[in-house]
Amino acid sequence: MEQLGQTMYEKLVMQTQLNYQNYFGAYAQGGTPVALTNKKPLPYDEQIKILAEKIEEADHIIIGGASGLSAAGGGDFYYENNDTFKKYFGKFEQKYDLNGAFSGMTYPWKTREEYWGYLATFLNTTLHAEVRKPFKDLQAILQGKDYFILTTNQDTQAIKAFPEDKVAEIQGDHRFFQCSNQCTDQVWDAVKPVEEMVEAMGDDTRIPTDMIPKCPNCGAEAFPWTRGYGNFLEGTKYQQEYQKISDDVVAHMHDDHLLFIELGVGRMTPMFIQEPFWALTTSLDNTYDVMVNRDYQFLPKQIEDKGQAIKADIDQVLDDVRAQLNR
Repeated sequence: MEQLGQTMYEKLVMQTQLNYQNYFGAYAQGGTPVALTNKKPLPYDEQIKILAEKIEEADHIIIGGASGLSAAGGGDFYYENNDTFKKYFGKFEQKYDLNGAFSGMTYPWKTREEYWGYLATFLNTTLHAEVRKPFKDLQAILQGKDYFILTTNQDTQAIKAFPEDKVAEIQGDHRFFQCSNQCTDQVWDAVKPVEEMVEAMGDDTRIPTDMIPKCPNCGAEAFPWTRGYGNFLEGTKYQQEYQKISDDVVAHMHDDHLLFIELGVGRMTPMFIQEPFWALTTSLDNTYDVMVNRDYQFLPKQIEDKGQAIKADIDQVLDDVRAQLNR
């Protein structure tokens, strides 16, 4: 398949990926190798006020939404066996003693029919989830502003809440299947096949054998076009997603007020949103970066006067900022 040259933003990601590999121990322990500020964070209410002011004055806003953003909106069933997980995956939880949705991805399924029964349930849950509160708050906060959404989440919340041309999904999208052999550059619709699998499964935990999705080109088994299931297809659609965020950054890098907002970036994937945002904030004039995270409060020393880190629940922060903006 034809490979295009790397975009500006993908090059940034590749550079920070090397940093992650070189300092994996620091990240694995919940830290960062980046030198952090010694300045004491401002009180929470003052941080919210500043964030609201930065949003008001911004010529352009780039939101970076990661796993913590999905979790804040009720997508909290990925890593724990909680009430939400039982609600959507009850029959699998009882039969296979699973501990959260992602545990099903590594479960030793005895048959492909059982595996696809679980995977179809997982995909159907995210594909048909309503737009969750944090995204509704973002819609209100960004009303009347020029913005772009970059996300590593694959759960389709961002493209439900915002126009697709204003969203870059650089880690894939649950709406699509790809060939497991990468025999073709194409991805194709997963929504209808997933719905049909769930309907055919009924109360069982297995789908019919003939419903296991296959590549229409070579007949190999398909899997979701999302990083984590196998050899993730970094083809035309992947390159288009990176092109969108690259074009947006280039178009606005000389704005008088460019605002980056990171929402829920964890320690597993800082190279896709957080560290590129830090690098851009460092190198570009008239930029400001706000990091919102429930568990971490990392403000690099190099941008200590061009950003702030808010350690708080994302849902609460967005709710408070919306109230501050009177939207």
